[in-house]
Amino acid sequence: MGELIAEGKAANTVAQRLAALKQFARWLVEEGEISEDPLWGVRAPKIPTKVTPALSDDQLSALLAACRGNGFRDRRDTAIVRLMLETGIRASETVALTVADVEPLRGGMVTIRHGKGSKGRTAPFSPQTATALDRYLRIRATHNLAATPALWLGVGGNRGLSYHGLNDTLRDRAKTAGISGFHLHLMRHTAATRWLRAGGSEQGLMSVAGWTSRSMLDRYTGASASERAAAEARGLNLGEL
Repeated sequence: MGELIAEGKAANTVAQRLAALKQFARWLVEEGEISEDPLWGVRAPKIPTKVTPALSDDQLSALLAACRGNGFRDRRDTAIVRLMLETGIRASETVALTVADVEPLRGGMVTIRHGKGSKGRTAPFSPQTATALDRYLRIRATHNLAATPALWLGVGGNRGLSYHGLNDTLRDRAKTAGISGFHLHLMRHTAATRWLRAGGSEQGLMSVAGWTSRSMLDRYTGASASERAAAEARGLNLGEL
C-alpha cells in the first residue's frame, strides 16, 4: 500500500486495492493455505470528500439561453435542462424516462421508475418546466419515433437519446454558454444547492433526489455549505449583544 501511495495513487484507488487483497487473504485463511491473515488490522487511507461547486445563476441563465430556439433539439434540451435542475434527477434516470413518466403535465410530477438501487420515486416540477415539456412534446409528436415510449428522442437516427448523447448535447450547450469544465454531475450538484438556497429542507431534498445517506447530501452540497452558513449567520443578528 505504501508503494501505491508513494506513486501518487488516489486514496480511493488504494482503498479498493486493499479491500481486494483483504478478501483474498481471508480466502487463503479459510482454505488453510496460510495460518494467519497478514492484512488483519491494516486500515485503508481516509478518502477525502470531493467538493464540486454548483453552477452560478449567471451560468444557468447562459445555459438556458444557449438552448433557446424553436427547433426540435432546442425544445428538447430546454426541457431537459429545466427538469434536471429542478428535480436533481440523475443523468441515467433522465435518459430512462418515458412519456408516461411526466404526464399529465398539469400534475407537475415526474415519476422516476429506474432509480439507483432499483428504488423508484417521484419529484415535483414547476409550471415553467411543465411549459417547456409541453413545447417539447408538441414537436416530439412530429418525430418519426413519436410512437416509442422513450421521452427524449435523438435528433437523427432511429433511437432515443442515450447517456452519451445527453452528455454530448449538454456539453455542447455549455460550451456555447461559455461554461468551462462542464460535466453531467454538475446538474445534480446545482439542483441540490438551489433547493437548499431556496429554503428547502434537507429531508425533502434527500427524498426528491433519491438519497438514503446523509453523507451523499453532504458530498453534493458541501461547496455551498459555508455560503449558506454565512447567510444564516447574517440573519441571526449575533452582533446584538
